[in-house]
Amino acid sequence: MKPTSQHLLWMYEKMIEIREYEETMSKVYLEGKLPPKIQKGLAFDIGAGPVPGEMHLAAGQEPVAVGVCAHLGADDSVVGAHRSHHFAIAKGVPLDAMTAELFGKATGLGRGKGGHMHLFHPPTKFSCSGIVGASAPQACGAALAARKLGKDWVAIAFFGEGAANQGAFHESLNLAAVWKLPVVFVCEDNKYGISVEKSVSTAVASNAVRAAAYDMPGVLVAYNDAVAVYEAAGAAIARARRGEGPSLIEVQTDRYFGHFQGDPETYRAKDEAANLRKDDPIVRLGVQLRGAGLLDEDADRALKQRVSARVEAAYAFGRSSPYPAPDEALLHVFAD
Repeated sequence: MKPTSQHLLWMYEKMIEIREYEETMSKVYLEGKLPPKIQKGLAFDIGAGPVPGEMHLAAGQEPVAVGVCAHLGADDSVVGAHRSHHFAIAKGVPLDAMTAELFGKATGLGRGKGGHMHLFHPPTKFSCSGIVGASAPQACGAALAARKLGKDWVAIAFFGEGAANQGAFHESLNLAAVWKLPVVFVCEDNKYGISVEKSVSTAVASNAVRAAAYDMPGVLVAYNDAVAVYEAAGAAIARARRGEGPSLIEVQTDRYFGHFQGDPETYRAKDEAANLRKDDPIVRLGVQLRGAGLLDEDADRALKQRVSARVEAAYAFGRSSPYPAPDEALLHVFAD
């Protein structure tokens, strides 16, 4: 399944939006967390600044999000993991409310209580979780609901290659295959499970081969390319909509930042990320669009200006929004 010109342009714009969003957050997040100068006893303060707590960014992994979400409608479900801003943006989660959530503000998706690892937006059927491997069973639940309702909706479970070693992953694939659920499991292989290389933690070179154990198609996208992801995802999603059951896709992608912001990244070569950026999938897709006559310099400039305006507005909204009142701590939570 080849992408239409509209899908190509949409993927390009969304990839730029994701990249600008993540690179902006990489700077905003560090505000107040680093001492003004190196002093004895002073170190990175994870609780300081306008965005406290951990932060996992997805710059470099944009092709996975847009290549899959280009096929989805409002009624299809997406469940992400701890690194999920790119999926949320590609699925259409409002940028201002998502940003406010990252800032812990009352105007956020969860009124500032979830943070960046717990983003929920029912209108777009998007959710994510910090629990490794949790997206797989949750997506199975959404797929089962679609089946019970007699709808042709599909569910997507996004997760990292480290999660493919979790029991929940294997249990979910087995259940989805037995019940022929309309779910697609999408594994982002960015080479590292936190700081551990896949080669020393996983018995197989590609998790796509594990699909055979559950009698479903397994596809490896061996290049960090939006069009290649689009083509693989299109076949899997169409199969799910036809009622033919689940599929597993693994995409070999690149993580430009550390596992989390503030990660010293001592586990990889100092020039690794810089070298990965030399084959930027956004630049590559832009070249392809210009070569096909779908984009010229003026249109590209206008597109990037639109994206910058959206991102700037979202961050301004997040910064200026009010914090929730202290007495809201006990609202909107489960209680005995």
